[in-house]
Amino acid sequence: MESLWDTFLAWPAWVQALAATIFTWLMTAFGASAVFWRRSFPQKFLDAMLGFAGGVMIAASYWSLLEPALKLSEKAALPWIPAAVGFLAGGLFLRAIDAVLPHVHLGFPRTEAEGLPTRWRRSLLLVLAITIHNIPEGLAVGVAFGAASTHIPEAAVSSAIALALGIGLQNLPEGTAVAIPLRREGLGPWKSFWYGQLSGAVEPAAAVIGAATAATSLTVLPYALSFAAGAMIYVVVEEVIPEAQRGGHTDVVTMACLVGFVAMMILDVALG
Repeated sequence: MESLWDTFLAWPAWVQALAATIFTWLMTAFGASAVFWRRSFPQKFLDAMLGFAGGVMIAASYWSLLEPALKLSEKAALPWIPAAVGFLAGGLFLRAIDAVLPHVHLGFPRTEAEGLPTRWRRSLLLVLAITIHNIPEGLAVGVAFGAASTHIPEAAVSSAIALALGIGLQNLPEGTAVAIPLRREGLGPWKSFWYGQLSGAVEPAAAVIGAATAATSLTVLPYALSFAAGAMIYVVVEEVIPEAQRGGHTDVVTMACLVGFVAMMILDVALG
């Protein structure tokens, strides 16, 4: 009888990526469900959770994405070009979305909304900010599974699974960190939960796109891997860390970021 593992390995890369990011989405929803039993958490706790998420994303960007991209390009005349070009392209892609899509970051007043001018509600602008944040996470998981489908030594399904577990791990506190501020702003528990989990709904769609792109050819693969890494680092520097530091708990946030980094590093090395 075929095991569940063998069945999973037989699936196309985009189906594997879809299944993995449904898991990460569910982890976001589980974190957001905290609004049903707590109206608020200490700001220090929420800031620490964002710091932890940032650490996971930084570690994943290197071990799961940039390192394989660099290894794939070792035999090229200029081996650093695919990683450098892809990394910068990923950041520019997120910058373009940031400049166009209306959104406001957690803890910021509506007057500091970014993107094109709009009269949308603040709650929707908050969710859009976190949705932008989750696009590179979905892309990263998708690209990792797409890379594994090429059956090259530099990319394995176990590494893609480690990345999905790491993203899911950081989505749990992230879901709480999104939903609780919405609850504090006066939204009901169900609406706060809905918006909180909805922020992770973009990940499966982004993962399918990432998997399909990465699986096209070995030439495209290092660019796709580093593109996802650049997009993730952009989000960490532009959004996650500034939001986490806004409450003034800088030492707590920094230590939580280090813990998140180590957790993702251990996952990737142990499983990858």
